[in-house]
Amino acid sequence: MDKNIDQQRKRFWAKETIVASKHYNRWLVPPAALAVHLCIGMAYGFSVYWLPMSTLIGQQQPLFCPATLSFWQLLITDTCDWRIAQPGWIYTLFFIFLGCSAALWGSWLEKVGPRVVGVIATCCWCGGLLIASLGVFIHQLWLLWLGAGVIGGIGLGLGYISPVSTLLRWFPDKRGMAAGMAIMGFGGGAVIGAPLADFLMRYFSEGPTAGVGQSLLVLAAIYFCYMLIGSLSYRIPADSWRPAGQVKRTTYHGVQIDVSAAVRKRQFWLLWLVLCLNVSAGIGILGIASPLFQEVLGSNPAIKQIDIATLAAGFIGLLSLFNILGRFFWATLSDYLGRKLTFTLFFILGAAFYILIPWIVQVGNIPLFLIAFCIIISMYGGGFATIPAYLADIFGHKWVGAIHGRLLTAWSVAGITGPVLINYLREYQLASGLVGGQVYQMSLYLLAGLLVIGLISNLLVKPLKNSSQNDWVQSLEDTLQTESRESLPAEVAISPLQLTISWGIVLIPLLWGIYITIKQMLLLFI
Repeated sequence: MDKNIDQQRKRFWAKETIVASKHYNRWLVPPAALAVHLCIGMAYGFSVYWLPMSTLIGQQQPLFCPATLSFWQLLITDTCDWRIAQPGWIYTLFFIFLGCSAALWGSWLEKVGPRVVGVIATCCWCGGLLIASLGVFIHQLWLLWLGAGVIGGIGLGLGYISPVSTLLRWFPDKRGMAAGMAIMGFGGGAVIGAPLADFLMRYFSEGPTAGVGQSLLVLAAIYFCYMLIGSLSYRIPADSWRPAGQVKRTTYHGVQIDVSAAVRKRQFWLLWLVLCLNVSAGIGILGIASPLFQEVLGSNPAIKQIDIATLAAGFIGLLSLFNILGRFFWATLSDYLGRKLTFTLFFILGAAFYILIPWIVQVGNIPLFLIAFCIIISMYGGGFATIPAYLADIFGHKWVGAIHGRLLTAWSVAGITGPVLINYLREYQLASGLVGGQVYQMSLYLLAGLLVIGLISNLLVKPLKNSSQNDWVQSLEDTLQTESRESLPAEVAISPLQLTISWGIVLIPLLWGIYITIKQMLLLFI
C-alpha cells in the first residue's frame, strides 16, 4: 500500500504527467501563468507597508531607536521603531534573490517541469509572507528580512520563470505575446495587492500591529490558493505538438542550445547588457519620478500645496497602469517588428525622453511630463516581457527557461546599480548647491548614456550561425522534417464556460485593481 502511494506521489509530480493531451487547448495556460504572476507581483507594491511599519511601537509618531544602537541590536530590538529605510531593504532583497534563484534553479525547471517549481515558489512566497508577519507581530527586523526578502525573494525567482518557457512552447508563433501575457501579471500584481493591503490594514487597524501583520497573513492565504491552483494547472505541450495549421514554418527553424553552451556565447552577454542597462535606467528614473513630478506641480500656481501628495499618488497609479500595458503591448508588437527593432526603439526613445525631462521640468509642462514618463515606464515593463522571446529567437525555446534564469542576474545587478547611481549623483549635486529639479539633471543624462550603451549592445546581437553547431546544439529543422510526416492535432475547441471561468478568476481581480488605479489617476485630470 505504502509503495503504491509513493509511486502515485512520484507520478503526480513527474514532468511527464503534465504533458497535455491532444485535446488540450493552449489558451488555458495563460490564466494559470497569470494566477502565479499576479501574486508574486505584489513585490512591486510592498512600499505600501513602509510607513505603517515605521510606527508600530510609537503608534501615532515613530519612536526612533537611539543612535548608539548597533546594527545587530537593531535586528532584534522590540522597544523602538524601525526607520523606513530598514524595512525598505526588503525591496532590494526581493530582486537580489529573484535573480540568484532564477539563475541557480533555471536548469532544474527544465528538468522537473513548471508544476513542481510553481508549487515550491508558492510555498516560498507565501511562507515568506507568514514569517514576515511573525516578524511584525514580535517586532523582529531580521525575521522581516529573512521571510519577505530572502525566502520570499526565492519564491519570486522560481515563480517568475516557472510559466515563461512553458508559454513560449505553447505559442511558438506568438512568442512575444506569450511572454507578455505572463509578465504582464507580474507588473499588475501591485495594482491588485497594494490597494488590497491598504484595505486590510484599515480593516484590522485596531489590532496590535496597526493591521500590518494581519494584512500579511491574509495576503499569504489568498496568494497560496491562487498560486497553487495556477501551478497545478500548468501543462506542457508534447514534443510533436504544433499550433493548428502551422506544422512547419520558418518560425521554428534554428538551433536549440542548452544553458551551459549559451552562457559561453557572445550573444548571451550582449543580451545580458541589454536587459541590465534597460532595467538600470528604468529603476533609476522610477526612484526620482515622484520628486520630479512634485517639482513640476510646485511650479504651477494653480495647484495648491495641499493637493500635491494626492496628485502624486495618482501619478504613481498611472505609472503602474502603463507598466502593465507596456508589458503586453511591446511584447506583442515585437512579434511583428522583431525583438531587435523593438529594443532599438526602447533605447532611442528612452534616451531622447531622459534628455528632454530636465527641460520639461523647467517649463512645468504637466501633460508633456506625464506622456514622457508613461512611455518610459511602458518600455521598462516591455523590456522584461520581450527579453524571453528574444532569447528563444537566438537560442531556441527548449532550454529558454534555464537561459532566462541566468539572464535575470542582470536584474539583480540593475536593482543595485540604478538606485546607487541616482543617490550618489543626487548627493553630489546637492553638495554643489543645486536645488529642485536641477538636482536630478546629471542623473538623467547619465541614464541616457546607459541607454546609448544598451543600444550599441543590442545592435551587436547577431543570430547564431549553423556552422557553429557542436554536439550540444540540435538542428530544429531536421526535427521538424521528421515530425512533419506525423498527423499533428489541431487546437480543439473547449467549452466557452471553462475558458470564461479560467480567465475570470484572474481578470476580475486585475480589473478591480485597474479600476482603483484609474480612480486615483483621474485626480490628475479633474
